[in-house]
Amino acid sequence: MEAIEAIKTRRSVRQYLPKPVPKEIIEEIVDCGRLAPSANNDQPWEFVVVTGQEKREAIAAAATYGKFIADAPVCLLVFARNTRHFLEDGSAAMENMLIAAHTHGLGTCWIAGANTAYGAEIARICGAPASHGLVALTPLGYSTDRPTAYKRSLEEVIHWEEY
Repeated sequence: MEAIEAIKTRRSVRQYLPKPVPKEIIEEIVDCGRLAPSANNDQPWEFVVVTGQEKREAIAAAATYGKFIADAPVCLLVFARNTRHFLEDGSAAMENMLIAAHTHGLGTCWIAGANTAYGAEIARICGAPASHGLVALTPLGYSTDRPTAYKRSLEEVIHWEEY
């Protein structure tokens, strides 16, 4: 799958099959996150891969809009040092991983972590140091669900020269 096609066809998936994801594929997806751009090439991110059922259930219980994390075989989390652009940097890393996962035929669903009531609890569950905050997390797995989503047209969102 080419990059443009992957970007245009990726959708949020909330139903997962109990089929394991090979470690090599998970590592390639996280590697794509590692290669994201960051302000001043600071690379403030750290990635946590959770495959254990109990820990995924704890994360799902904590995440307000992520109860389906417990059903996916993997949860990927992006933590970042508290730098000036940690949110942008961590978000770029997460987006790279979402697109990489899609190219492998895997489903994901972006779940916010920064500035949430549950971010600190998920950080505690994952053993993240106090110097790092949760940016975002996503379940990762195979799915038969192929959701469609309304997307505003280009004509509705593009502005030339000024707003």
